[in-house]
Amino acid sequence: VQLQASGGGMVQSGDSLRLSCAASGRTRSNGNMGWFRQAPGKEREFVAHISWSGGSTYYADSLKGRFTISRDNTKNTVYLQMNNLKPEDTAVYYCAARTYYSDDYYPTTFASWGQGTQVTVSS
Repeated sequence: VQLQASGGGMVQSGDSLRLSCAASGRTRSNGNMGWFRQAPGKEREFVAHISWSGGSTYYADSLKGRFTISRDNTKNTVYLQMNNLKPEDTAVYYCAARTYYSDDYYPTTFASWGQGTQVTVSS
């Protein structure tokens, strides 16, 4: 599966953004799709993931309540709605996919990755 992330940009603290991740190729699977982020000089960290049906979601504890992951399988697209953005949310955001469902959130378990989209939040 090929993934194309978009929707990043430069915003101010408190603003919102919605990221999109369009999947193409072999998109039908029972696996999770997820979002990760990587800030300069830091390791890639988990943001959220969602099951194929959309019925199961999982978030990094620090982001619960501000970020919402969703998907539209008719468009083969996963979204990340980010509200009340803070400067510490500044990072490159990556979407990822795997072919099986699991609750875990380790980047190494996701086989397919998009190219990343930059989110910059100024104070």
